Amino acid sequence: MRRPAVALAAALLALMPGCASVPNDPAARAAFRANNDSLEPMNRDVFAFNEVIDRSIIRPVAQGYVNVVPRAGRDAIYNVLKNLKEPIVFGNDMLQGEGRRAATTAGRFLLNTTVGVLGIWDFAGKHGLARQTGDFGQTLHVWGVGEGPYLIVPIWGPTSPRDGIGLGVDVYLDPLRYVAARYNYPSGVSAAEQVMAGIDERSRNLESLDELKRESIDYYAAFRSLYRQHRKAEVERDTAPPPATDDMYSDPDSPAAPGGAAAKQGSS
Repeated sequence: MRRPAVALAAALLALMPGCASVPNDPAARAAFRANNDSLEPMNRDVFAFNEVIDRSIIRPVAQGYVNVVPRAGRDAIYNVLKNLKEPIVFGNDMLQGEGRRAATTAGRFLLNTTVGVLGIWDFAGKHGLARQTGDFGQTLHVWGVGEGPYLIVPIWGPTSPRDGIGLGVDVYLDPLRYVAARYNYPSGVSAAEQVMAGIDERSRNLESLDELKRESIDYYAAFRSLYRQHRKAEVERDTAPPPATDDMYSDPDSPAAPGGAAAKQGSS
């Protein structure tokens, strides 16, 4: 789940020397560099630890959330959480020089906060204003900052030094923190938002992660591959933002995935 401390952890880890030696075989060396996972031995240990936490705590909580809260209620919570992040998306789109995306995000926030009743209903999305992406890790990419090695952080999960630092900036500048302080709301409001977002995200990936685990010879490598594909699409977005999906760990080339094998076959 999203924690501000990950920024510090990622920054410190970025200063560490690689924990794995580069293979001598040319093909293995090319694969090693393509994975950008010079800290793989440490990452695998942390990944195994996170799996224990997920099995014992996070997944049961997410499954309970699905069992207790109807789909319509979960969608409303999801929409509210996304609406709370629109000011951060707007700010980062402005920093990236993406005026059109920033204007779309501003329109979404205005419409969904008012007509959509604080974002419970994605009124803007249903009327042609698609949700945009924008975070400070993405902004650093636009400014030419490299991502650094792939990292698995305890509890938090996959990231990179650049994205970890970006997350810390986004959390620090989150307007919700300042609104809560201004009106004397509990100091844990922002943290509660992060926890709820983590539970919501995990609940939307229950089946896909279970399937990935069942079908993977190397779950760690498969998880890394899908995460990096998803993040690459978010960060680079050369022509359009990645399509919104509830399932960030589904295989983009699977027949069931939007734009996957079946879609590709249908368009040929």
